[in-house]
Parts: sequence; structure tokens; C-alpha cells
Amino acid sequence: MAKIKVARKSTFIDMTAMCDVAFLLLTFFILTTKFRPSEVAEINIPASTAQISVPDRNILLIQVNKEGQVFMGVDDQNTRLRLLEKLKERYNLSMTAEQTNSFRLLDAFGVEMSQLPSLLSMSNDARARTKQPGISLEVVPPKQSEFMDLVQLIRQSNEEIRVAEGRPTSEIMRIAIKADKDADYEAVNEVIAQLQQKKVNKFNLITSARGAGDSGAAKE
Repeated sequence: MAKIKVARKSTFIDMTAMCDVAFLLLTFFILTTKFRPSEVAEINIPASTAQISVPDRNILLIQVNKEGQVFMGVDDQNTRLRLLEKLKERYNLSMTAEQTNSFRLLDAFGVEMSQLPSLLSMSNDARARTKQPGISLEVVPPKQSEFMDLVQLIRQSNEEIRVAEGRPTSEIMRIAIKADKDADYEAVNEVIAQLQQKKVNKFNLITSARGAGDSGAAKE
């Protein structure tokens, strides 16, 4: 009896649709990826069981590294520009247009105000390689420290921007302190003491969620 051979059929899968989806996803991730900016100081925050999330906008961030140096940054660019105008007047600083634009894009800094123009004159790479000494906490009566000067001027600048934009009072800037787990206690204590001397009693202490790594929980 003759054998019947079954004709072989080639299988063909149209991959066009899958390729289109893959390229669409790739394009989406390329366009939406936001690289983490370089940090002005390396800070390993302690862990806690706090579950309060850190606000992701309109925040004044005070950083204290393990050497006890203090750095400060504000996320809103309009507030930065308003702050710079106040700093120029308070400290008699002169800024070029390029320095002003550098300050608008500066996430955080830690130098005395007299050194701010020099810092802003640097390229981004040079600034990232420069070890900044930190903002001065020294109080020379009758003046307050440059640190408290900055806190007050930043809050005033942000409040003026909020009123000008007609935003509700619920959008008042929050203050957060991010201190290294090995930071000198005296430095962190001095930051808190100076805030409280000026009746700034509400702020967040940033920690990581215990057992979940650096996830930015906060404790009030």
C-alpha cells in the first residue's frame, strides 16, 4: 500500500505589529526618562517605621551630610529666581544673566553667600566636582546665621509666588530635613534649634522605610 505524504506547510508569523509596539514603547521610555540629578552631598538617611510620604513638589529641602555640612535647595524655579533677587539685595551681590540662569537650574547648594557668584560661574561638570563647604550656621549677634537668612528669604519668595499665582493657602511650602544617619548630632540639633527660634516648628525629617531601602518616608 502506497504511503501518503502530508505536504509540509511553512509557518509564518507576521511580526510587524509586535515590532511597531516595541518601537512605540522604546520611544515612550526615551522621551519620558528623567535622569536623577547629581546630588550636592552624599547622604545615607536612617530607617524608620514612618509611613508619611514626602511631598514631591513645593518643598524646601535642608540636607546635612555626615560631616555636619548643611546644604539647601528648593524645587520651584520661580521661587529660586525670586530668592536670587532678594539675595542680591541682602548681600550686595552682582549676577550676570548666565549666573542667574545657573541658579534657576541649581537643585541645591552649600556655600557662603559671598561665594555664590563664583559657584554659579562654574560649568555643571566643574560644579559637580567641587566640594562645597556648606552653608554657615554661625550666629554673629545682632545678625542671624546665613542659614536662617536663606530659610526666611526662601519662604518669603515662595509665598509671594503663591499669592501672585492665586494658589490656595494649603499649598504653603513644606520644609524637610534630610540628615545622614552618621551625621553629627550637634549639627542636626543646631539646624532644628535655629528653625524653632524663628517659630518654624513644623517640618519633616526624611527617613527610609525600614526594610524597604531608600524610599523617602518622612516623620513630622
